[in-house]
Amino acid sequence: MKILRNYTILYDSECPLCCWYTGLFLKTGMLDNKGRVPYQYTIENVCPYIDKERAVNEIALVDKTTGDVYYGIDSLFTVIGSAYPLLNRLFQFAPFIWIMKKVYAFISYNRKVIMPAKSITGLKPTFRADYRVLYLLISALITGLVLSKYSLLLSGLMPAGEALREYLVCFGQLAYQGIVVNTLDKKNAWDYLGNMMTVSIAGAIALLPLLLVSVWFAVPQIVSMSYFMLVVLLMFIEHIRRAKLLKVTWLMTATWVLYRIGVLMMILITA
Repeated sequence: MKILRNYTILYDSECPLCCWYTGLFLKTGMLDNKGRVPYQYTIENVCPYIDKERAVNEIALVDKTTGDVYYGIDSLFTVIGSAYPLLNRLFQFAPFIWIMKKVYAFISYNRKVIMPAKSITGLKPTFRADYRVLYLLISALITGLVLSKYSLLLSGLMPAGEALREYLVCFGQLAYQGIVVNTLDKKNAWDYLGNMMTVSIAGAIALLPLLLVSVWFAVPQIVSMSYFMLVVLLMFIEHIRRAKLLKVTWLMTATWVLYRIGVLMMILITA
């Protein structure tokens, strides 16, 4: 593996995801030990010609020899392509580049709601409503799909639901909490909704291991219910943590819980 020397990658030190994968570049030897610095404090010192706003949205890689700057997916392709030259042909394939740029933008513009952290400097990626709405919709769709499958494991304890019911529940909560947060804390509405749906999709992902086990083995209903309740408890704790980071009113957590209780009561009554 070839180390990319005389390059510096500018990462967001307040983004756990950015810290993780740039740290991985160092640990695996793709970059040398001085190959990354946080843009919050050193952006002017590294390169005076860098586009500061773009560097906040798209991770920047500076060639310290020539002064050239790469942004976003081009930065990642440069680092990875240097370590694994065989991938460079793929990295030059136009359709692949287009797809990966969209994927990168989707993650980058939503990174603060995917893995939030307490901000010291207040620097955040530019808000893009199109990528945030797409994130909310994809999260709701995945969550609804997983819940519709998991509900079959609970069929003896509560009515199993078709996919349509679970989709209505997920999108209903999105609409319900959207109305609540726009009433109580409008300035944090988009960030709250993004964090809320991250909690939902994280809960759905947490249910997948037992779903996979149920494909090959019969899972007792009491185990399925106990595991489901554990996941719900962890989601509740995570919702509280994220609400505190956003500094939104505790009523957002209260209405989040009340909606879920109300839906459960309706399901049991109409069964």
